[in-house]
Amino acid sequence: MRIVLDQVSKHYQAGEHRQTVLDEVGAAFDSGRFVAVLGRSGSGKSTLLNLIAGFDEPSAGRIAIGEQQLSDAPDRERTLFRRRHLGFVFQFFNLLPTLTAGENVRLPLELLDVPAGEGRERADAALAGVGMAGFRDRFPEELSGGEQQRVAIARALIHEPAIVLADEPTGNLDLTTAQQVVELLDDACRRQGTTLIMATHSTEVVGYADEVYEVREGRLERQ
Repeated sequence: MRIVLDQVSKHYQAGEHRQTVLDEVGAAFDSGRFVAVLGRSGSGKSTLLNLIAGFDEPSAGRIAIGEQQLSDAPDRERTLFRRRHLGFVFQFFNLLPTLTAGENVRLPLELLDVPAGEGRERADAALAGVGMAGFRDRFPEELSGGEQQRVAIARALIHEPAIVLADEPTGNLDLTTAQQVVELLDDACRRQGTTLIMATHSTEVVGYADEVYEVREGRLERQ
């Protein structure tokens, strides 16, 4: 699915003060590409991903993913679209602590009403695909940071989404583990033909990406 941002702006109002985070951003990301979005903390990288995901609405402009005009869609329609077509990887993993690794990975399939037996089989295969075979019954607290992020990647990809949005996925990892996670995410998305958009302040990601952008003073600039 092609992602098109058409003059997208995002403002936040606090009393009489208006803060502009994104200012008339325009870009198009083709299917199956690895797009890195660089920028310092607070530059608007996460805001951009939240707008693409439909978690937030632009103050102006339009966002389209494939045939879906996401910026014009009601909340329920955006939620269903995310469940079917998007996967997410976060800096702090966002695994549910009361669920095992296998149960965390199965969550997207449960939301799509996939039968439990099929879900377990697919979860086992997804965990094996990220080097976590045999960890199905472990709880998040029993896993290292790198292992938790591998589980999170399996969860993001299990329903074969068209797009994965990764928000600082290496920000909570040491350098060696961070490189392993980027390589794993890159390889998994390419094998599935999934578009990967990664917001990061790490320049090491640049070598893996097909396209590199930077958010600077509200603008999205291609590098």
